[in-house]
Amino acid sequence: MDKKGIVEKYARHENDTGSPEVQVAILTHRIIYLTNHLKANKKDHHSRRGLFGLISKRRSLLKYLQKTDMDRYSSLISSLNIRPVQVQVRG
Repeated sequence: MDKKGIVEKYARHENDTGSPEVQVAILTHRIIYLTNHLKANKKDHHSRRGLFGLISKRRSLLKYLQKTDMDRYSSLISSLNIRPVQVQVRG
């Protein structure tokens, strides 16, 4: 899916290109692309560093969305098939 299609799918209104939903969807698309690229190019450390930056940016946007509107957060998580990492404590 191209960037225009992603924006049309996740936009909240007609001219929306900057809402957290759109930004997270675009970042997710780029993260998936870079992940597949790194599977084929294991020594591409510059792209790996860029991937970590994208993941960090997406995480902060998701935190913001979770803090402000839980319904929008949960619907976005389910539509993008993103599951937050859950830490299991053994004790």
